[in-house]
Formats: sequence, C-alpha cells, structure tokens
Amino acid sequence: MATQARELPPKQELPRDDGDDYEDEEEEGDEGWDDWESDGEDAAGGGGLLCLFCSSRFDSESSLFAHCGSEHRFDFHKVVRELGLDFYGCIKLINFVRSKVAENKCWSCGQAFASNSELCSHLHVAEGSQLEGNVPWAEDSYLKPFMEDDSLLHSLSIFDDDEEEDCGVPVERGEFSGSNGRLAGPQGNGLNTIIDDCSDISARFEKAVTTESTGGDKNESLLEEHTERQLKIKRASVTAKEIKTVDDNYFGSYSSFGIHREMLGDKVRTDAYRDALLGNPSLMKGATVLDVGCGTGILSLFAAKAGASKVVAVDGSAKMTSVATQVAKINGLLYDENTKVEQNRSPHVISVVHTKAEELNHKMQIPPNGFDVLVSEWMGYCLLYESMLSSVIYARDHFLNPGGAILPDTATILGAGFGRGGTSLPFWENVYGFDMSCIGKEVTGSSARFPLVDILPSQDIVTDTAVLHSFDLASMKESDMDFTSSLELGLSGSDAAVPGVTWCYGIVLWFDTGFTDRFCKDKPVVLSTSPFSTPTHWSQTIFTFEEPIAMTNEESVADSSLSVGTAECPAVTVRSRISIVRASEHRSIDISVETTGISADGRKRSWPAQIFNL
Repeated sequence: MATQARELPPKQELPRDDGDDYEDEEEEGDEGWDDWESDGEDAAGGGGLLCLFCSSRFDSESSLFAHCGSEHRFDFHKVVRELGLDFYGCIKLINFVRSKVAENKCWSCGQAFASNSELCSHLHVAEGSQLEGNVPWAEDSYLKPFMEDDSLLHSLSIFDDDEEEDCGVPVERGEFSGSNGRLAGPQGNGLNTIIDDCSDISARFEKAVTTESTGGDKNESLLEEHTERQLKIKRASVTAKEIKTVDDNYFGSYSSFGIHREMLGDKVRTDAYRDALLGNPSLMKGATVLDVGCGTGILSLFAAKAGASKVVAVDGSAKMTSVATQVAKINGLLYDENTKVEQNRSPHVISVVHTKAEELNHKMQIPPNGFDVLVSEWMGYCLLYESMLSSVIYARDHFLNPGGAILPDTATILGAGFGRGGTSLPFWENVYGFDMSCIGKEVTGSSARFPLVDILPSQDIVTDTAVLHSFDLASMKESDMDFTSSLELGLSGSDAAVPGVTWCYGIVLWFDTGFTDRFCKDKPVVLSTSPFSTPTHWSQTIFTFEEPIAMTNEESVADSSLSVGTAECPAVTVRSRISIVRASEHRSIDISVETTGISADGRKRSWPAQIFNL
C-alpha cells in the first residue's frame, strides 16, 4: 500500500467559546419560532463602541456608559467603585455582561428571556447583596474578549489619568525588569518573540507578564504594573486574533467544492446520516432540528425530508451558506417568512445562517434550548483532528431541549498493531526489479515522526483490536476531549496460529460513531471507519514505531539477558499508552505514544515516547 503522507483537508468545525447553560423553561409551542429575525451584520461589525445591551454605538467610552446607565440601569462606574475592581476586573465584567446578553440573560440576577427586547425591558439596578461575595465574572476565562475586536476593551481608560499622574515618567526601552531577568526592547518586539515561541499562547504571555518587585521606587513599581496590565489584555487580543486567522483560513478552505464532493461521495458517511434521519420517523416527525456545520446542507435536506417542522442550518463559511441556501431553495425546502402557511404544513422549513454555532444568538432570536434534535457531521481524522466537537457540545448545552437528541450520540476510538505491509518497505525493495530499500528505510524513519492518514488493508493488521477511548456525546464535557488511555494488544487469531515471530511496526487508529437506540429507536445506525469495513474519506491514522517489535504467542521463556521485543525474545503483549490533547495551535491535536513490550515471563521493555502532531 502507499504510505505517503496525505495532505489533510480540514474537517468542518466552529471555534469554541465558554458559556453557561440556559435555565430550563417551559416552551410555548411553536410561537417563538415564528418570531425569528436576522440581526444583519455581526455584532462586532460597524464603527464606534457597541453598547453592552443593545445595538447602539457611540464615539466615546463615556457616552456609552452614560447610555448604559440611563437606558439599561447599568451604572458601570458605580459597580467598579463598590467592588473596588481593578483594570482586569473591569475587562472581566465587560466580557461577562456581553456573554450574558448574548444568551438573553440578565447579568445581575441570571433570569433568561426569549428575546433581547424582553431582556432590556427587565434590566434593573443590581442590589448590594447581588454584588457581595465571589462575583460570577471572577474566572480568568473572562479576560478573553467575548466579542472579536471589541473596541471598548482597547479604549478602556478609566484608570489612565490616575496612572499617568502617579507614574510621572515614561517607560524607556528595556528599562523594566523582573525576577526572571530583563525584558529588553519595546513591547512590540517582546510580543513578537513570545508569539514565535512554540508553546501555549496563554502560558507564554503569563511568563512574559509575571514580574516581582525588586525593591525599586514607587514609580518603577507602577510602571511594571501598568506594562503588565497592557501585556495581559494583549494576550487575550492576540489569542483571539490568532484563532480568527486560523478560522478564516479553515472556513475559506471549505469553499472548495472538491472537499464537499469527496464527503458527499463517501457512501458510508452519507448513507449513515441518511438512514439515521430518514429511518427514525418517531424522532424526526415534527421535530425542530439544528444542523451544525451544514456545508452543502445535505443533512438539513434529509431532516426536512424526514418531516422536521423547522431546520436551522449553520455554517461558518459565507460561500457555503450561500450555496446551502440555493440548494434548499431549488429543492423547495427553503423557509420564507413572507409565505403564508396553513396549519404549519409547508415543506419550506430550512433556514440557513452564516455564523459560528457559538454566535447563533447574535444572528437569530430563538427561544432558549429551542431544538429537539442536534445533528452534525463533526468528525475529523483520528476523530478529533480539526473536528467541530467543541462547537457541537456548546450547541448541545445552549440550544438543545433537555433530553433532546444529539446525532450521532456515541463515538469510539479503536486501535490495533500493523505489520510490515503497512509500511512502504515492500514497495521500495522491488521497484521495477531494482532494490531501493535505502529509500524505504528513510521513509519509514520519517513516518516515526509524522502520523500518516491512509487506507490500511485489513490483512496488514497483526494484533487484536482494542478500544482506546469512548465518548458519550449526550453528556461529555469539552475537557473530555483531552485524554490518556492504553491499548493492550496480543497477536490476532490468524497471526497467532503461525509459529515463530511476527513483527509489529506500529499502531493504527480509527473510529466508529453510533446513532444508538437511545434516540434512534426505529433504526439504530453505526458509521465505522475500520480497516475491516468499506473505506471512507477519513481513512485510518497510522503511527509508526521507531523500531519494529517482535511478537509471538508462544509461552517459551527466553534468556533473561536478551531484550524484550527482539527476535530472540519476542513480546507476547504490546501495551501502548496514548495521550491525545488539543494542541496550542488552534484546531490541531498532539498525540504521544508510549510503548512497552511484555515477554512471556513478565519482563518489560519500554521505548522512548513518540510525539506526533496532527
């Protein structure tokens, strides 16, 4: 088989954002759905400073806060004074309020409403008791701008006058230092150096801004605090901008019809979703459906055909939302608010929205937890690479009815060991009658540093199959996406029957997703990307060992001086401890593989951990 590393086209995803669950409320039938309205431009668009509560914009911070006090009963300066908030506290408060308003929740009492207008009518002055104790915006997560390019955060100046009076002298290049040494050069150069580093952005900025008093005068201390404050807010801004850049490139790549042709042409994938949606009328008839990452809109079309009463298709690509709108329209399924419908029996049920799942409330006014079914084809290579799972979890927690269905509702990563046929060695040993094995060895060595996405023929699997990790999509948390689990593998039945030594060259991972009878009671469905099943566009993900491991099923005891995993002392079991975590680079994952061979007499040999980035 060909093992050349495949160029990885991205799986569709929307960036994650933290938020609180909506409170459970009694819904009033379909009345709320008839009032859906598009908000037009993004909240972050346009000029001026955007009000914390409504769409009004202002030229200055003072006029904005004056408006918030008179129109929305939110006295920002009073809250700051009463709580003694510092600069960071003010940043957190603003981001907290924006996040609550996006959910149509009162910032002070938490009460939820069906629309922004109802929320604004409710807003009241926070009572003293509501501001006592630990404030709900104390978490550092609220340092991250809730709204991209929020001009208010960059213009916030309530402390500037006092700071300037106290400081008295300007900061000169390279004139402030901390316990970790001198932070030389202007801020801009320091930030560029930090950003170029390969470690996590938040950790990099924390290291850059952590300084301790060195016994200098008051002016130096104030200057350090002022600079630290500026760096910390820039940390959040740079993080948001880096994510936005990755997202823009990601959604832009999904404007290619070739990617969608590949996915739609994947019969295993598309048939599984079609069967789950069309084969379960007890779930779909009359249901309200949210399709996260709709692409061409194929899943929304299936949902509408299955009898859904409302379908909202969400995608982050402007081009694909336009395409999905056209597709729904020419198939007679696009919702038109101007069309008079009798008894809600119109087939025109699909609304297409260009937005991230986390910002759906910015685009449409919908009842909290207003969907019966959440469907998404979110999976990436090795399940989690460039997947939309974090966005699906967010949509589940904020927009799905309590007890509503999520499709698919389970996902499982499985693995096995593969033999020599799973490498490029056999190809290079005989190229038109010539021996090019020297190239094969170099290619295999490179494969031990980079994961390969390719179809691995089932005959090249030499060990048993084992489950690495399982996810319950109806209840899992976003943090569950990072995990460490182990595979314990012995020779498979066919290879175990062959006497002598079998060489294991690495680990191959794949995934299955289930539309189980928890929600799909009429027709449960399994989508498998196993090498033992029909190939899919996900293929499998291959991790090659630095050196192959000899395995056997024989119980003979070898000389204890011999190394486990060699031909003279083969292992009967290979144990691989695998960690998969979200990488510092947005939408990527880091994978570590720690391998141990265990001999028949229980002796163990461990190999150095291998680190892969996907």
